[in-house]
Amino acid sequence: MKEQLVEDIKTTLSKSKVELLAQIAAKQANAVKDIIDLTFHIDEKIAFRAAWILENVYTNNPQNFVPFVSYFLDNFHRQNNLSARRHYGKILALLTKKTAPSEIKAILENYNTDQLVETTFAWLIDEEVPVAVKSHCLNILANFCQKHPWIKDELTQTMDYLVDKESVAFFGKVKQIRKQLKSR
Repeated sequence: MKEQLVEDIKTTLSKSKVELLAQIAAKQANAVKDIIDLTFHIDEKIAFRAAWILENVYTNNPQNFVPFVSYFLDNFHRQNNLSARRHYGKILALLTKKTAPSEIKAILENYNTDQLVETTFAWLIDEEVPVAVKSHCLNILANFCQKHPWIKDELTQTMDYLVDKESVAFFGKVKQIRKQLKSR
């Protein structure tokens, strides 16, 4: 599967092709694990395309992702491809959402999330990280406030620091996250 997938994603992909590859992967035994591995490919374009497919595997049918949640979480901190981080951030934001499937909530409840939180904060304050990734980081950290109450104050201080350094879009997201934090 992995070799065939690399061949399939060597060239530019359309959204419909990504969705098709995600559907195929979701039905094959270890394909999701292979896709996670490919998100670390030395060729940044292949890694990005694999991450895009991975996001679609999750968004199209989270149940197909459940057996690989821990593997994804174990490797989250290793993602250094800025384009792939956008998809990784979105996936983790969805995994940590209140509306995530109960099986995923159970995995996260029993998972040591310290490294995930540390990595997410590091991405949030990194000047090289695009604002779209930072936006997902804000969601992730706000979602982790239930499990790690100390995050609320740290996140608030970090947002105060970053709000003048980032774009208007980031400011809008910060407003949304502040509202979410107040309701907790």
